[in-house]
Amino acid sequence: MTRLHARSWPAALLAVVLLWAPAALAELTATETRWLQGIWPVVRFAQKSGLPLDVVVQPQDAAGAAPLALGFVDGRCKLVLTMRGNPEAEATLARIAPDLLDAALELMAAHELGHCHRYLDGTWLAPRAAFAADDPPGLDPALRAAYRAMRAVRREEGYADLVGLGWTRERHPELYLRLHAWLVEERAHDLVAGSQHDTLAWLRLAGDADALAGGSMFAAAARVWAAGLTGNGE
Repeated sequence: MTRLHARSWPAALLAVVLLWAPAALAELTATETRWLQGIWPVVRFAQKSGLPLDVVVQPQDAAGAAPLALGFVDGRCKLVLTMRGNPEAEATLARIAPDLLDAALELMAAHELGHCHRYLDGTWLAPRAAFAADDPPGLDPALRAAYRAMRAVRREEGYADLVGLGWTRERHPELYLRLHAWLVEERAHDLVAGSQHDTLAWLRLAGDADALAGGSMFAAAARVWAAGLTGNGE
């Protein structure tokens, strides 16, 4: 899922702004088209909700990049697809059961919408005045800034995962348990405990879809997220 979130991006990365039209589709690869078909319900939701979201397809090869990521430029969220020359774009699809594919792609796009929401309300990577902020004992001072930045991104990833699950609860309730299990498996794959994508503490709190009941998916995610922050000393 997401590995890149940038407040300002080089212009070259924004060379193709996708319009959902036949002329644009003709220029896309089969992999790009499949991802776009899967995430489009979330894009339509954002448009109808008035969220400033653009879809960007990178035209250059970028092996090792996240296939789907979010940027924030000039007050607008950029949902960026990086598929060309990137084996992970196909590998991600291959790890998902065929009958879960569309719903899983929606979950991933809703995850990015969670980041967009945090950018727009000014809380992205915001200081956590209400929570414990002690560094681990014996932490090398030279690593302190990097460690705190890693924890901050981990918290954002935890919130976004919960938004993705909130979307699933609303749109695909019959698939919730299976998609939750899939997301846990994705996060546990090659896990480095405490790293940016170690969101398992939050996922455990959302094992039951009812945990995300009440209010919008953003509000429900925020409630469960806060419980995970206090429970994990974050």
